[in-house]
Amino acid sequence: MKFFAKCLSVAAAVAVAGGLTVGTTQAQDKYKIFLSMSYIGNDWQAEAANMVKAMAASSSMADKVDLQVQVSGPNAQRQIQQINAMVQQGADAIVIFPISPTALNQVVKNACDKGVLVFAYDAEITEECAYNVHIDQEEAGRVTAEWLVDKLGGKGNIIAITGVPGTSVDTQRTAAAKEVFAKHPDIKIVGEAVGMWSQAVARTELSKIMATQSWDDIDGLWMQVGCYTANAMQLEAGKTPEELLPCAGEGANGGRIQMLPLGTEVEGAASPYAPLGAPRISYASPPYSGALALKLAVQALEGKEVPKLTILPLPIVTNETVQLCEQGTWEEMKNGCNAFLPSLVPNPGWFASIFSAQTPEVGFNAALVGQPEL
Repeated sequence: MKFFAKCLSVAAAVAVAGGLTVGTTQAQDKYKIFLSMSYIGNDWQAEAANMVKAMAASSSMADKVDLQVQVSGPNAQRQIQQINAMVQQGADAIVIFPISPTALNQVVKNACDKGVLVFAYDAEITEECAYNVHIDQEEAGRVTAEWLVDKLGGKGNIIAITGVPGTSVDTQRTAAAKEVFAKHPDIKIVGEAVGMWSQAVARTELSKIMATQSWDDIDGLWMQVGCYTANAMQLEAGKTPEELLPCAGEGANGGRIQMLPLGTEVEGAASPYAPLGAPRISYASPPYSGALALKLAVQALEGKEVPKLTILPLPIVTNETVQLCEQGTWEEMKNGCNAFLPSLVPNPGWFASIFSAQTPEVGFNAALVGQPEL
């Protein structure tokens, strides 16, 4: 057992180790945990990885966890190969963002059979031995689509920008949203593209769509990521802030700053990363999900009972509930702030839904630069 030596005195541990130093013995006592990342080409993935690393470095985890990170890209076969290698290297647990809910099932089952715990975050794995930590993605798709339909009075032309194909996140959100739109025959999706949860990709795909469309003929947008960019593009096209289209989309900080009333004074704000009064509903898969998955994995390794499925609260922010964090402190976030000053977060694509009472070890600095709170 990994922590057997911790039950020995230092002298006994050194004797058992055959003369190894105490520091080496302690390092070997750590749980070997791998972070398996698939697609990383967006701000959310970088931020989630920061929070996993910060959790591993926190005071409650640093002497327990040896974290190693591997990236497979959006390639299921490559992720399968890496998981096999992790098992062969003696992994105690694997924390994973799976590129597919089903393609990894056999390799995950093999890992479980060898005693390796597998915790998926944000996206899910359907193999029954895996643990899953995520929001209700169908609820995210449904709630945001219903908001947009309501804003448009049940009719209008909309553009839809989806996420990373093949992931449970994208599949479930998109299907739920389209089910809502299908109930309203006067809602027409006149343009649709894959956005890869990236502001940059969203701009590229929106530019392609708008090459054959006019903003005057579009009534609203449903975007898994990209509302910030869509607002910027409308301003570039000559729209005034008052003319910005309703957008249902991601929890990027830039989009939430744009939701603040036009004219609000915000430190570091400059158009389009500025208060515009943009009509929005902003939701998020919280980037702390991976950090929580790591924390739960350690608890399970220690013999504690951990649920196979952890459903996280769905963070929803509207123009009525957006609230600035002046410093990014734990207390501020605990009291409900959900957007950060541009002077604190220069990147408008950075995701703002980072607070959870379950993960006090990781907060603003964890999400921004990978440093733990505790």
